[in-house]
Amino acid sequence: MTSGTTPGRTAERTLSVPGIVYGGDYNPEQWPEETWAEDMRLMREAGVTMVSVGIFSWALMEPAEGTYDFTRMDRILDLLHENGIAADLATPTAAPPAWFFRAHPEALPVDRDGRTLTYGSRQTFCPSSPVYREAALRVTGALAERYAAHPAVVMWHVHNEYGCHNAACYCDTSARSFRRWLRERYDDDLAALNHAWGTTFWSQWYYDWEEVLPPRATGAVPNPTHQLDWRRFCSDELLSLYTAERDVLRAAAPSTPATTNFMVMDVFDALDYWRWAPELDIVSNDHYLMSADPASEIDVALCGDLTRSLAGGPWLLMEHSTGAVNWQPVNRAKAPGEMRRNALAHVAHGADGIAYFQWRAAKTGAEQWHSAMLPHAGTDSRIWQDVVRLGADLEALAEVRGSTGTAEVAIVWDWNARWALELPSQPSADLRYKDLVRAWYEPLWRSGVAVDFVRPDADLTAYRLVLAPSLYLVDETGAANLAGHVERGGTLAIGFHSGAVDENCHIRLGGYPGAFRDTLGIRSDELFPLLPGESAGLTGRVPPGATATLWSERVRLNGAEAVAAYTDGPLAGVPAVTRNSRGQGTAWYVATLPDPDTLSALLDRIRTEAGVADAGDVPPGVESVRRRGRDADYVFLIDHAGRGAEIPVPPNATELLTGKPLSGSVRIDPGEIAVVREPHATNR
Repeated sequence: MTSGTTPGRTAERTLSVPGIVYGGDYNPEQWPEETWAEDMRLMREAGVTMVSVGIFSWALMEPAEGTYDFTRMDRILDLLHENGIAADLATPTAAPPAWFFRAHPEALPVDRDGRTLTYGSRQTFCPSSPVYREAALRVTGALAERYAAHPAVVMWHVHNEYGCHNAACYCDTSARSFRRWLRERYDDDLAALNHAWGTTFWSQWYYDWEEVLPPRATGAVPNPTHQLDWRRFCSDELLSLYTAERDVLRAAAPSTPATTNFMVMDVFDALDYWRWAPELDIVSNDHYLMSADPASEIDVALCGDLTRSLAGGPWLLMEHSTGAVNWQPVNRAKAPGEMRRNALAHVAHGADGIAYFQWRAAKTGAEQWHSAMLPHAGTDSRIWQDVVRLGADLEALAEVRGSTGTAEVAIVWDWNARWALELPSQPSADLRYKDLVRAWYEPLWRSGVAVDFVRPDADLTAYRLVLAPSLYLVDETGAANLAGHVERGGTLAIGFHSGAVDENCHIRLGGYPGAFRDTLGIRSDELFPLLPGESAGLTGRVPPGATATLWSERVRLNGAEAVAAYTDGPLAGVPAVTRNSRGQGTAWYVATLPDPDTLSALLDRIRTEAGVADAGDVPPGVESVRRRGRDADYVFLIDHAGRGAEIPVPPNATELLTGKPLSGSVRIDPGEIAVVREPHATNR
């Protein structure tokens, strides 16, 4: 696995396991020791090369404060090494033991209603608790001292899923930490905070730092900037726990890479991973499908591309599910072939390793109905057959490791904009950041167009086309950067309600869309969000019968041309989609949410004008993704539609999963996958 190009990483701390890594969470402490030998035999049969161990073992490693018992972990690591399986050794700090909370009840988290939560699950601690931090660093130090030189340990797994259950704590300790964070952010200037938060509204002015509290439950709508700064603080507070543990591990083993598992997935938005990613030697992600999503393969692709973009290159899938999970209202099992398609789609979108929660399905505990690599039914099961087949697939794809994605299209993604958009008291409560981004991402995915995700202030010189489906909040630097992309000859398309507020959630006066009025050559003076179930017709250079939902606004042209307009409602005849020539480039504004076919046609036109080609002769329902290596490109062709296909390929290509040479085309059976190696011209 390469380190990527994200600042802060070093080439010295890379994962030493060869090929595409394969494995999962291994929790042998949940089973009798006589089971472990069978685990080793079956792991070898499945092609497992690395497992994560010790994630929830604090109570067993430290049975009493300052007293350690590593005898079980010694045997586990020795057994793994004897069997040629590497260990991603975790610090156990996501689940403090009961004795810790008996001794330190002040470390328990408090919710926004003031209720103290108790222990008995996981992540039941206050992130700002000094006694928790001290205990976590103590056990991390003991672990590092004992295993820094163990030959099985190839990576440190710090904590587990930071913020999954305790992204925020509202206790008095957290309040003090929040005030410290605010004093640093505002240079110890309380007047600057009052200005940023707009505290003249509703008599919220603060005269003393001690008056500032977390945004606890209150009688009406809380201050939006207060809430936004709280989200920023909570992300940073958890990040400080990660870096503190990581630094302890680095001191003991300077060349061993460290990671923690992100949750770039539909239901999690607590952490600003743009700030986190540079602190990881290897970016890892957990991804689970939502049973209610009829096209979950799109979410796999989107989250994979976002994780690859965070990593600046290849990354590691730390957790996925072989079948059903246990935490949704209805936990759907995966259809035949779906697990394999999911896994190889992650590899297509940059993963250099595939791992699952967990190795052996639990017999007891809160996750006993979560699927695993070795299911309750044992080896006489479809899941086990799929696990073994996937191990062989990943072995065949070993040379893909280290190759990268190539994209001419970037989508702007910003956690601050997401948090701000979804605060209360918006013009519409139906605005969902991830849904808006996915609506724009999906047509590109269906066309086989590669996408990177970028921050608003990222270097955009590599991209012909930049899309900002939803950028409600943007600071001056980000706004100027996007405008500069157009001035320099690029194409920019911006979605509605973007540029409306600055980094402090202050509305930019003078008309919407605020920061982007001049670049777009338009001005809106009033917003008309649409009610649930309400739609408006569209006419102009859009498909016949085009409609739009969710949003509309009164757009006035100020240099731009109208591409589409509303046919009915209060804004009949008003532009809904505009195009503006600016500098050497072009800027588009989409002031509504067109129906999927219309949005797809519109984005096809925008990218075609920008000079971005699609995947070519690939039929609908087949995902096409390209990774670029030093000597060859690797094209992943995944049939999600279940119809099969015959797809043209260059001469001298090879299908890697079978090892068969190809002569002009590759045949994909229904629901199957092909990975085509296309040698670079100089290597043919």
